[in-house]
Amino acid sequence: MPKNAGTFAVSAADELAVTTRGGFIESRHAGSAIVLSPAGDVVVALGDPNATILTRSALKPLQSLAMHEAGLSLPDARQTALSFASHSGTPTHTSAVREILADAGLGESHLLCPPDWPADTAAKHRMIAHGNQPSPINHCCSGKHAAMLRTCLAAGWPVIQYTHPEHPLQQHIIATVQRMTAENPSPIAVDGCGAPVLGLSLAGLARGYRRMATADPKSPFPINRTMRALLQAGMQHPEMVEGPNGMDTIAMQHAPVFAKFGAEGVSVMAAADGTVAAVKILDGNSRASRAVTLSLLTYAGAVTRRQLAAALAAMPLAITGGGQKVGDIRVSIPKLSAR
Repeated sequence: MPKNAGTFAVSAADELAVTTRGGFIESRHAGSAIVLSPAGDVVVALGDPNATILTRSALKPLQSLAMHEAGLSLPDARQTALSFASHSGTPTHTSAVREILADAGLGESHLLCPPDWPADTAAKHRMIAHGNQPSPINHCCSGKHAAMLRTCLAAGWPVIQYTHPEHPLQQHIIATVQRMTAENPSPIAVDGCGAPVLGLSLAGLARGYRRMATADPKSPFPINRTMRALLQAGMQHPEMVEGPNGMDTIAMQHAPVFAKFGAEGVSVMAAADGTVAAVKILDGNSRASRAVTLSLLTYAGAVTRRQLAAALAAMPLAITGGGQKVGDIRVSIPKLSAR
């Protein structure tokens, strides 16, 4: 098989969670995971964390870091959080995207993310009731795209074709990710929003987050101050990073962590002490990914069991039947239980 032709095999994956119904394990969620200590030591390695994955939206904090290095400047932490969000399209989100665009003399027509409905059910129903159609500003990545456009203006790069892999913005992002993760991103594919998505290992992705989480906020080097400021913006405004009922939002509301998921079962969380956990559910189902990631941080001692329990209780992990709870999605990692 050619290099990077695919991610890790089923035979390399470990069980990370199960879904139960009536006491019967109906589904098993397998994947890979890694936990790094604040010093960068490997605390947990499950499956094959060195295999290449497509990072999807879990890459956004590193993309935002690259944009800020290139001259992006946003007026408040709320808009900063939106620059790496996978938002649910509430009016709060779309209003903030419009602010980012308008402050630079740009409009929705400049966005290259595809038209979409809001992920937020109430917002979607309001749009339908008013006869509106899907639009790019409702796409979960519109905050990132608005920030990309602002970055192009700040750096003197063209705003047209800003999602093309050869565009100076994307080349700068690739170089920044390479420096932060100590890996050469490969393959370079197209994400759901149309922007490039980079292939890295879970280990490399975790290294990048660890560097951000352990950066000195009082460092004389601007990039270090920016790293911490980005994660702090997300932790201060978790509802901007995903949405009112999003599992990343819930995790940040109940535990001292920065959380960012990516499509296809990718999840990364950085605890306040600099411990980082990164997870990839092999079949791409995300319903257990955040519970697993937060549980791994608890295993490493970076999150308390009380904080974990509060977050899990607030997450939509119940399995229902006939309108009643009949099971749940729960973390199950036999390899850790055996230690």
